[in-house]
Parts: sequence; C-alpha cells; structure tokens
Amino acid sequence: MKLIMLGAPGAGKGTQAAILSRMLNIPTISTGNILRAAVKNGTPVGLQAKRYMDAGQLVPDDVIIGIVAERLAEPDCQNGFILDGVPRTIPQAEAIEKAGIVLDAVVDIEIEDSVIEARMTGRRTCPACGATYHIVAAPPKQEGICDECGTPLVHRADDKLETVRSRLAVYHKETEPLKDFYAQRGILKIVENQPTIEENTQAILRVLGR
Repeated sequence: MKLIMLGAPGAGKGTQAAILSRMLNIPTISTGNILRAAVKNGTPVGLQAKRYMDAGQLVPDDVIIGIVAERLAEPDCQNGFILDGVPRTIPQAEAIEKAGIVLDAVVDIEIEDSVIEARMTGRRTCPACGATYHIVAAPPKQEGICDECGTPLVHRADDKLETVRSRLAVYHKETEPLKDFYAQRGILKIVENQPTIEENTQAILRVLGR
C-alpha cells in the first residue's frame, strides 16, 4: 500500500499516518519530522528550511524532493509507504510522478480552518524528546512540563496563531489544488474529519477498503 496523506496543516495527517503505519506495517515518511530533525541538528539544509518554516512558508521543492527520494530508496519502503507532508504543490506531485513513484491512494482529511486554529495554537512540544501535548485536549500532568523527560515545553513558532493562519492561506492557494490533480487520476479518497482519532482511523480504513 503506497499512500499520500493530504489535508491542511493540523488536520491530523501525522497522527493518522502513524496509526496506519502500525496497522499496515509500512513506514511513514514525514517530511515535517525529517526537516525538524535537520533543523534541530543545525545541518545546512536544516538552517535553510528553518527560515521558511518559521515564516509559515513552504520549503523549496529541491529540498523536499531530494529528501523524499533518498528516503524512498531505503529497503523498508519496498513493500509500501505513507507520505505525510509531501507533495504540497502541483510541481512536487508532478516530480513524484516523474520519479516513477506509483501511488495506490491519496487520503484527504477535510477539516474547517477554525478547528485547525484551535487545535494548533494549543499545541506544546518537548524540545528534548519530541513529545507533543495540547493545553486543552491532552495537557501534561504538570503544566508546561513534559511527562516523559521533565523538560519545559515550548510553543513552537509554527504553532502560533499568526503563523497558523499564514500556513492555512498557503495551503488553500498551493496545496488544495492537489485534490483535483489526484481526483483526475482516480485515486483521491476524501474523509470528513471525525470527532475522535479512532473514528478518523476507521473512516480512512473504510475508504481504503480495509
């Protein structure tokens, strides 16, 4: 099963990709995680990407496609994969096709902007171990402190309201056209956002015929 997870930032793509990865026994290729690791490690690509991420802008195609192509060449992707966070533009989608990457389905999670704003602005992240929390939906046991390692949590720049709104505007302009792109190829599967993570997973499995 070779999948792409599509949807606005904060739609739950990463969460669902992780669940599906375990259920289908295929790796999740998250460009967000790859880029954040590069940023944390201060690599040249990471520093380059950080400028765009902090401003809520898309990271350039040459950076994204290069990272993805290298990752998909690894042995654990031979039986399938889930792409989360790429493609984000029509040129990226065309580049993926030109690279000979064949997809089984593109799962699009539909969710209102107002729901995303509340979800993302409440998110807090541990800079040490990467654990994530939400001040309303999933708060840490001690306010502002990671349950796992005791490190003070941070409000990432790309989770602040002005950046979230900027990212949503970019999504609607640059990424939403991918729905038509993949619908024309007969592989778009639309899932309306459900009240719980579990219900979203079941809805995705239904559209995948699982």
